[in-house]
Amino acid sequence: MAASMEQSVATRVCETTSCDKEAKLQCPTCIKLGISGSFFCNQECFKGFWGEHKKVHKKAKGEDNQDITEDQKSEWAGFKFTGALRPGKVMKKRTAPDHIPRPDYAEHPTGEPTSERQMRGNHNIRILTAEEQEGVRQACKLGREVLDIAAKAIGVGVTTAEIDRLVYEACIDRQCYPSPLNYYCFPASCCTSVNEVICHGIPDTRKLEDGDIVNVDITVYYKGYHGDLNETFYVGKVDERYKKLVRVAWECLDLAIKEVKPGVRYRDIGSFIQKHAQANGFSVVRSYCGHGIHSLFHTAPNVPHYAKNKAIGIMKPGHSFTIEPMINEGVWRDEMWPDKWTAVTEDGKRSAQFEHTLLVTETGCEILTRRREKNAQPHFMDSENNAE
Repeated sequence: MAASMEQSVATRVCETTSCDKEAKLQCPTCIKLGISGSFFCNQECFKGFWGEHKKVHKKAKGEDNQDITEDQKSEWAGFKFTGALRPGKVMKKRTAPDHIPRPDYAEHPTGEPTSERQMRGNHNIRILTAEEQEGVRQACKLGREVLDIAAKAIGVGVTTAEIDRLVYEACIDRQCYPSPLNYYCFPASCCTSVNEVICHGIPDTRKLEDGDIVNVDITVYYKGYHGDLNETFYVGKVDERYKKLVRVAWECLDLAIKEVKPGVRYRDIGSFIQKHAQANGFSVVRSYCGHGIHSLFHTAPNVPHYAKNKAIGIMKPGHSFTIEPMINEGVWRDEMWPDKWTAVTEDGKRSAQFEHTLLVTETGCEILTRRREKNAQPHFMDSENNAE
């Protein structure tokens, strides 16, 4: 038994089955992993119950997840999670029917978009023609329809893989290609980011739990143009502090959109977002930003969500881009899961995000991905109003 097992702790009952002796010694591995409880009366009981007790360690490390494949177990071996979320099994990548028009990366072995690669280092922001604007507008309208379908499916016990299936089918029904599918080999049709996941969460077999928050990020490709949006949703009964995080994330996007008009520098948008987030005790992620979007999924301009950034460009009528602030409960820094996609908060605390695709007009902007119902607000507000 390690030295840490000998430290004195508050009086507890021994964890060993059928032993009710006073327990003052705690498992050293549990201390290291931050697991509460796990007290034993002596080393003999500890050793005798080890076969059962070590399951607690596996669960904390995510090693007991029977849904994940052997390849995933190998990939995740030794990885230290920042929060409580664990991955499930990722389903087999789908392929769109041949009749669906698709972007250049859809069938590329590495998923690399050749058209985007050709534009790297080019900071010129395309002013869309009337025809191009209408193309983006139509894609955004269909993207909104797809997200609204996903929203209806969210609930306790639903897997994010099931949400992804519904998204895929809704895209195909609308003659759209789900833009994330095979983009740099991303394996799904949408991103589903739960709790401490900031963005780019991969849909899997984990069931949504009561109290979770989940962001669903949708992009569709329709007749040569992309439309991009996302929202964060409540799952079941959510704690008020997480509801506040979600509300503030939405308010950050809403405040930023109100500043969009010709002549505004893209670098200035982040200051409005950061000021509001910090005033409410939250932080703004810096590793990911909004982006230009039209026939290309990601292009100029870059739109950082934090203050004092060095983004290039001034808004002009005909510019199309996203604003998508990611707001964290704790620190702004992020880490990456071994799947090379899932970005999580460094401290394991929760994150929320909202996104719209915007078109700059002569006097302000058009929110291309807005809900179509009159006076409609984000879906989480529907939940709050129904609760009242």
